[in-house]
Amino acid sequence: MSHDYRKTADAVGRLTDTQFSVTQQDGTEPPFRNEYWDNHERGIYVDVVSGQPLFSSTDKYDSGTGWPSFTKPIDGDVVRTKTDRTLWMTRTEVRSAGADSHLGHLFDDGPADAGGLRYCMNSAALRFIPVSELEAQGYGEYRSLFEPDVTKENAS
Repeated sequence: MSHDYRKTADAVGRLTDTQFSVTQQDGTEPPFRNEYWDNHERGIYVDVVSGQPLFSSTDKYDSGTGWPSFTKPIDGDVVRTKTDRTLWMTRTEVRSAGADSHLGHLFDDGPADAGGLRYCMNSAALRFIPVSELEAQGYGEYRSLFEPDVTKENAS
């Protein structure tokens, strides 16, 4: 199934002021005062602009920073990184591959047992799709991320 995750004027026009500031003007929302920093529900996070699947709750963890943090993207080619030299420091910016939305930043202080990376994202750049709504919203192919691994269960 082919998806077109490019940015459209219509999609950008539907963004809230905060979503626009974050995704289109490289803004940052306040820590601990954003929608998903403390979300523990199972599902996927998609680009608020294009709907491109970006992260899974299976890779989300509490980093203590006040922003939703993930150990890796849902697939290696859904995000791209670039050097960000704003705010008198050098950081690694994370953008969606399809719509080029600013998502947040990548740091190397994540859980060591999961690769050591922390994708620190802005909730305003994301839309959450609960597992129960994956099929209805056209993301049924990601349901397998939340199904038990039969091989592991049989090995126990």
